[in-house]
Order: sequence, then C-alpha cells, then structure tokens
Amino acid sequence: MSGAGPGGGRANLSAAALRFPQLTVFFLLVVAIAGAVSYLRLGQAEDPDFVFRAMVVRTLWPGATTEQVDQLVTDRIERKLQETPYFKLTKSYSRPGESMIVVELRDVAPKKEVASIWYQVRKKVGDIRSTLPAEVVGPFFNDEFGDVFGTIYAFTGDGFTHEELRRAVEDVRGELLRLPDVAKVELFGVQEQRIYVEVSPRALALLGVDAQRIAAELQAQNLVVPAGTVQGPSRAVPMRVTGQFDSVREVEALRLSIDGRQIRLGDIARVFRGYVDPPAYTMRFGGTQAIGLGVSMAARGDVIALGENLERAMARLKAQLPVGIEFAKVSDQPRIVRDAVGLFMRVLAEAVAIVLAVSFVSLGLRAGSVVALTIPLVLAGTFIAMSAFGIDLHRVSTGALVIALGLLVDDAMIAIEMMSRKIEEGLDRFSAATFAFTSTAFPMLTGTLVTAAGFLPIATAKSMTGEYTFSIFAVVTIALLVSWVAAVTVTPFLGHWLLRERGGDREVFDTPFYRRLRALIEAAMRRRWLTIGATVVSFALGLAGMGLTEKQFFPTSDRSEILVEMWLPEGSSYRATEEQARRLETVLAHDADVATYVAYVGNGSPRYYLSLDQQLYRPNFAQFVVLTRDTAGRDRALARIRAALEEDFPGVRARAFRTPLGPPVAYPVQFRVAGDDPARLKEIAARVAAIVRDDPQTIDAHADWGERSPAVRVRIDQDQARALGIGSAQVARALGAALSGATLGQYRENDQLIDVVLRAPPGERASLDGLRDLQLQLGRGRSVPLAQVASIETTMEEPILWRRSREPVVTVRADIVEGVQAPDVSTRIDARLAPLRAQLPSGYRIDAGGPYEENASAQAAIAAGIPAMLAVMLGLLMIQVRSFSLAFMVLVTAPLGIVGIAAALLVFRQPFGFVASLGAIALGGMIMRNTVILVDQIRQDRAAGAPPWEAVRESTVRRFRPIGLTAAASVLAMIPLSRDVLWGPMALSIMGGLVVATVLTILFVPALYVAWYRIAPGARGAIV
Repeated sequence: MSGAGPGGGRANLSAAALRFPQLTVFFLLVVAIAGAVSYLRLGQAEDPDFVFRAMVVRTLWPGATTEQVDQLVTDRIERKLQETPYFKLTKSYSRPGESMIVVELRDVAPKKEVASIWYQVRKKVGDIRSTLPAEVVGPFFNDEFGDVFGTIYAFTGDGFTHEELRRAVEDVRGELLRLPDVAKVELFGVQEQRIYVEVSPRALALLGVDAQRIAAELQAQNLVVPAGTVQGPSRAVPMRVTGQFDSVREVEALRLSIDGRQIRLGDIARVFRGYVDPPAYTMRFGGTQAIGLGVSMAARGDVIALGENLERAMARLKAQLPVGIEFAKVSDQPRIVRDAVGLFMRVLAEAVAIVLAVSFVSLGLRAGSVVALTIPLVLAGTFIAMSAFGIDLHRVSTGALVIALGLLVDDAMIAIEMMSRKIEEGLDRFSAATFAFTSTAFPMLTGTLVTAAGFLPIATAKSMTGEYTFSIFAVVTIALLVSWVAAVTVTPFLGHWLLRERGGDREVFDTPFYRRLRALIEAAMRRRWLTIGATVVSFALGLAGMGLTEKQFFPTSDRSEILVEMWLPEGSSYRATEEQARRLETVLAHDADVATYVAYVGNGSPRYYLSLDQQLYRPNFAQFVVLTRDTAGRDRALARIRAALEEDFPGVRARAFRTPLGPPVAYPVQFRVAGDDPARLKEIAARVAAIVRDDPQTIDAHADWGERSPAVRVRIDQDQARALGIGSAQVARALGAALSGATLGQYRENDQLIDVVLRAPPGERASLDGLRDLQLQLGRGRSVPLAQVASIETTMEEPILWRRSREPVVTVRADIVEGVQAPDVSTRIDARLAPLRAQLPSGYRIDAGGPYEENASAQAAIAAGIPAMLAVMLGLLMIQVRSFSLAFMVLVTAPLGIVGIAAALLVFRQPFGFVASLGAIALGGMIMRNTVILVDQIRQDRAAGAPPWEAVRESTVRRFRPIGLTAAASVLAMIPLSRDVLWGPMALSIMGGLVVATVLTILFVPALYVAWYRIAPGARGAIV
C-alpha cells in the first residue's frame, strides 16, 4: 500500500500524537515506568527454559548375563515403548544385571503434553511388568532427566560418619526447600547403610545353618504386625509388642534354634554397620568423599534472586552446622548468570553508545537527540512485551536484544531524517513531522515486517535447537514492531519539539558528495548489464567463499570449567575406577590454575548446566568438573591435564575438554554401525575406527562396546544335583551370599530402612579359588562342596550391548584436535567411508552422528520454515507494491549479502555455525527492508509525474542517507556482540553481509530496475 492513500487525515498517527501532546506525554511516561518495572521483574537464567523430551527407564536383574538382559528385559521394554505417542527413538544398553533405556520424543511433541506422555510410558511398561523375569527389580523411571541443578554444594564432615553427614545435609535440604524460586533440592553421592552379618559359608555348613534359616529368624522377630486394641468404655487402647531390632547389638544377640540348640548369631558371625560395598556412586570433593546438595530453580524463576537467597540461607545454616562439617559451592550458576547478564548489559550499553554516536554524527545534535530519546522508550516497550510473553533474560534473549538494537533505530532514523530534510526544504515543523507518515510509514511497516519475517524459520523450527533459539525471533520481532510504533508517534513528537525551522527552500542533495553519488548511480544505470553481471559474479564468489568457511554446530562455552572423563575397560570394578580418580585428584591438587574440583565415580555429574551430556550408572566411569580461576587459566590447565592423562594413565581412556554449548553431544565425531549380528558389527566398526583414526585431525578413535570381558560360568550337573536335592536357584543363592551377600531382612532406624546382608568374610569373597569348596546345604546338617555338583570354567562375554530403537548399534567415537570444527572433520571422514559402505552386507549401514547429525537436523528444521518465510515476505511485498515484478525485484536482493558474509568469516577466521546460519537467513529480511523503501520511493516519484530515469536515479539519491545510516547503525551496533563466543559469528555475518548488500542495493537495484522496465535515459513511461 502506498503511503499517499492512508496517510492523510485522521489516520495519520504522527498528527494525532502532535495534536494531543499531554496525552502523548502521559503514554510515554507510562511506557517508561512500566518498562523499567518490567525489566526489574524479568527472570534471569543462563539458558532459556527448555523441555527435555527424554525419559530414562532403568531395570535391574541381578545375576543375569548381558545377553539375557538384552533379550528378556531391554528388548521387551523397548518394543512396548515404541507405542508411545510422538515416539522418536530409544537408546539403550544392556550389561550384566542392568538394562538402561532412554526414550526420546519427537521435537514436535507439545510441551504441555510431555508430562502426560511420561505417565503413559509408566502405564505401558507397567502393563508388561508380568512378562519380565520374576527376579527383575524395577523398572525405575526418571522423567526429570533434563532438570538443571545450577547450584551444587559439596559437604564434607571431618570426624563424622557418612550417615551423620547425611542427616546434617538433609536438615539443610529441608531449609532450602522453603526458599522462593526453588523447585527441587536433591542429594548426590549418598551411600546406603547396611547391617552386615559376616560368616564363613564353611562354618554355616558345619553347623547345618543356611541363609534362609537366619532370614526366617530375623523376620520372625523383626516383623511389625498388629497386636489388637483394647476397647474400653471411654477410649481405645492399642497394644504394642516389642522385640523389633533397635540396634546392631540386638541383631548380634539374635538366637538361632538349630536342632534344639540355641546359638547366638554374634557367636558365629561378625555383625556390624557399614555401607553398600562396593558403592554404586560416590561424589568426591578435594580428594575427600562428600555428599552433594543440588538446587534446581523453578520455571520462570530469577536465578540471581535465587542465588542471593541461597547465599543468605547458607550463611545462616553454616553457623548451625556442627563443627567439622564444611561445605563448598562447586557449581554456581547464579554467579555465571550474573556475570553473563552484566556482560551483555555492558555490550548493550556499548551498542547504544555506538548507535547514538552514529545518530549524532550523521544527523546532528538535535536530530540525534530524537533517536537517543527513542531508544530507551523502544527498549522499555520491548521489556513490557517480554514480561507479558514470559521471555526471561538469558543467553539467547540478551543476544537478541543486541541484534534488535541495530535494527530498532532504523525506523526512527528514517523518520527523523525525512523530517529534517523536509524542514531544510522549507516545510514547517508540523508538516515535516507528519510528512514521514504519509510518505514512508507504510513502506517502513512493510520493511519492518519483512525483517521480522526473516527470523520466522527460527520460530517454526521443530527441533531442540529451534526451541532453544526461539527467543531470537520473539525478541527481535517485538522490538521491531515497537520501534515502528515509536517511529510514527514518538519520533515526530520529539522532533517537533527539538528540531528548528530553517526557513527558505534549500536543495539538500545539491552538494559535492551527492553530485558524485548521483554520477556513480547514473553510471551503474547506464552500464546496467555490467552492473548486474558484476553482482552475479560477486554472488558466485560469495557461494564459493562459503564453501571455504569452517562449519560448526555450536561453539564451546566461555565458562572457566574443564570436564574430564575417565573410562576404564568394561567389566572394571568400582574400586579400580576410584583408584584412578584418586590419582587424578593428586594431579589437580598441584595445579596452580585449578580453584576446585569435584569427582563423580560410578556415575556422571548431575546436570548443572543445560548442555551437559549426562552419563548414568557405569562402575567403570568417573567424571571430574574442574573449576579454574579464569578462562585463560582454564586453557593452561587443560593442556597440562591432557598431557598428564596421556602420559600417566595407561589403560584408561580419558579425555579433558571445555564445556560445550547447544544440545548435549557426547563426542564431536561419531559414526554408528547398525545391523543384526554383534560379531559382524564389531568387525565393521573396527574398520570404521581405522578410517577415523587415519584422519590426522582425530584423537582416540574407538568403539563404545569395548572388548569381551571374562566371566565365570558354573555348569551344574543336573542329574547329580537332583539326586542330592539341590536346585540351580539354591546354587545361585549360595554363590550370591558368599560373594556379594544375600539380603536377609530390613532393620528400621528413624526414617531409614536398612538391609541386613549375610556375606562371607573379605578373604573368602574376594577370591574365586575357593569356589569349588563352597558348601551347599542338603538339610539335616549335611552339606556337599560345589565341585561335587558343578564344574567351574572361565568364559568371555560381551560386557555391554547398545541398541538404537531395538537395533544393535556400535558407535565409533573420536575427539578432534584444537582449532578444527567437528562437522568439517565428520564430512571429510564420511566421504572416505563410501567404499566401505558399498561393501556392507544387506541390512547393515553406517550413519554419521554427533554434531554432524545434529547440525543437519537443526538446519533441516530451519529450512522447513523457509517456504513459510518466503510466502509471508511475498505477501507483504505484494500488499505494499502491488506488482509481481517489483516484488520479485525486492526478493532477488535478499541473497546479495552472501559475499560479505563469506568475506567477514574468512577474514576474521570464524566458523559458519548454526547461529551464524540464522543470522544469514535473517540478513535477507534486513536487505529487503531497504529495497522495499527504495522501490516504493521510485514508485511514488513516478506517480508524482517524474520521468522514469530521473525517478530511479533521484529516488536512490534521496534514499541513500537513510539506507546508509540504518546500515551503519546496524553494523556498528554489532561490534560489541562480535566478541561473544556464541553470537560472534552471527554478528560478523550480519555486519559483513549488510555492508556489501548496502553498496549493492544502491547500485544494483537501480540498474536492475531500468533493465527490467527497459528504461532509457530521458524516457517517459507509464507508472508501474
């Protein structure tokens, strides 16, 4: 729609703002105050709220082999899970005695339905519980897999038992749960207590006592049963029977009736209190076993306020803790967010200062002041909308604010530039203030909406990364719409009061600069085909340059932390893993750049930031979170830690790396080999690993299954066993009791239920040599050695089996050297795998995973939104210009910035990552905005009767200053953001692309216009 029509009369918002000045001032004050209040009330977080569409299903089957767990537990549960609504895939592993399944939903699963879907998962798995082996324990469900414990404390107790420390930490937990913004408080690394009854199986055999007899005696005395109630005339009196165990000494004093004899349990066994041995999972802080306390923030909470409340609460509780119990903060998200938000606010302030400098230098003091006063009002309106739509201040929204800042001044600068020019041409202030609305308000609105539409693929992307970056679209769109409203109301209102009437009729564009510019545009128009050809060549060069840029998914973060992972061979014991962790603690303790470090043995760290790839329940695994004093110290310490791991830890697969950003990804290079036969899979995976290993930019290529590990198989002579009255279950229970211990019952203490475990003394259970002499009870005090009914042999078995949606999968993984990008390395290796793929048997395949796959998925989700973006843009353009040819002319200018993008990234050696690709897409909208205003000005001039050639040239001359000023403001405002690790490549892409595109717009569009409409110098033609 042209500005001429709707601009007049009562529809002129600029005139309305001037005619009712007090009302206008009132609304400005309301917006300013409400904006300040909204900013102070905005929640603050490190990352945007994000729904993890993943759930963990863990099932235990003590004593089962890897193959048994895989076939009878994992496969059955996975088959049922495939019926889940919005099912995407399952990732699972089976190992001796344990099944672990992670079920993932498709990214299109609505946030509000995820909780109900997890309920259905529980129900569906519960329906098949009866089909699982009877000895199975579980399944256990964790649908809070994505909870982030941004603040974690490590508690240690000098002179206190682990249980005493746990009770103290539980008291702290109860206090913290009362704080506002706290969603959850959990303990990590807590060791369960046990009452151990240690007795030699041989001694039990001589006495004719078995574990079942002891268990029956324990339960008979310790059982809580109702004893009835005496019903009196006025009250009911319940009866209580004593005798339940109240101490370890009472367990020790238990009397066993054996063939008419009474034997005290303590006379034949050692009874004592201890902890699960070996532990399943421990937390260590500074070389000492600790208990972790993690605090998770409620949705829409303010992490800064939460941090302040935690500081006050912990200072108060510290004075109440017993002497000897200390705690330290090992994860401090509030501090990180406070520093990050403070940094972005400084970046925003720098960007504001740059924009103001551009305004004052280019427009003068008074016109620049109008822009300066408009900026805070637009930001205030943006904060009001962010608060209303629930958008907090975090890594994405603050970056989007800086991006928006370079754009939100465009409309104000166009409006005030038009007003200033009209005053210089002799119009009075009122007429000049209202002229912009009649002339450019609606082209500006179209341009604003087209720019916002450039971010539309982010909003429509159905992926984790799209959801993560959605705030870019939301914040930029809000800021642009608010800026347009301000440009047609606030800017003319302020300009009316601040600008002076000059009088006279001065030709603004008759200066040496504009005469040279006019000559340049004239030359481009006369040599139209040369100009168009040069533009096409530059576009081709840009495409070629983009091929030379490094490809990236998400960069590593600037957190001053190092993650260290240690993997021992599959089948390694917890004790062996703990020993290696202790050795690394010694290395870290002597590193001057290391502030603190915390280790998790047998499990991974709790998710203390969104992008952590969380590891679960592996006895051969230990993970360290190393906090350094600053980022420079982080890089120095990282090099030393890597050297120490390589030189001093043989037999341990260890890696040290910086914390990443973006969706959780385990390794930078991953290739999945899928098929049916595990032996064939491992053979193919070995060949894939060799190809990955041959790439000079990969480190430690390996497969995730590991080598076969030894196991002891007890083959029972069933005929002999039946003749003696012995069953396989009895043999298994006897072996379990001797080696690992058998649970006899439970001991109640306060709020704890403590298992009573019968096991052999350390010397007997730590060795396999005496298994042949293990005595099996026959009844009536008789026993036989195990060797009489069974043979013992050593065999090799798979330590772990991985599946992906029920299909066996071996993943070949590798790290990469410093200074290269994972997608580039994966792309190169993927091409080298082509000959191997051609030789694969039917039913087998090799797929690229990791950042390569995630980036492709995220880009596909973005690309899916491009047709909608183009449709919206084309619709807006048709409404504005009402011409297919003009709309097409605007669209073809969208990719003009690609040569500038490539040049900026190559010159500054920055990768083209996912965020940078978002900037490249959005850049097209920014470019088209300028083109819309230019072609609409040509259209208006031709409608006013100007000769076509002159209309094209003079319109370009007149629109040069607003186009140049807005481009300069946008480009220079990005300078502070270009230093950020996440937003830097995006900022450089926009800066380089906008600079080149602005130049091409001024020269290419006039040349294309006169070529398209075949306009010759001095020609007169119809209006288009």
